[in-house]
Amino acid sequence: MHPPAAKNPAFMSGVPELVVLRLLAQREMYGYEIARLIRTLTNDSLSLGEGVLYPALHAMEQRGLVRSRSVAAEGRIRIYYRLSARGHARLSRLTAEWQRLRTGIEGILGAADHG
Repeated sequence: MHPPAAKNPAFMSGVPELVVLRLLAQREMYGYEIARLIRTLTNDSLSLGEGVLYPALHAMEQRGLVRSRSVAAEGRIRIYYRLSARGHARLSRLTAEWQRLRTGIEGILGAADHG
């Protein structure tokens, strides 16, 4: 039995960064909101736990891909993240790479059906 893609680290390489940047390109969000939206949009096939999401957000912030701001909400401080210009450029590159990879894999899967 093979692990699901979401639990396979090699298969998942680059996925957290890509999906987080894509969501933040739409609007500013806080961490839990990002995690919940990922689960919702993928019908729970992809879930980024706190141990993956927050280190990824912090690394992206250090690299200048996202910016953060603290907001007092519901009796606590929430950290909201938004995409920077560098983040938009990185998202464009990652999206192109994943689309190229997807096209290649679909070619192989389609060829497997014919062979």
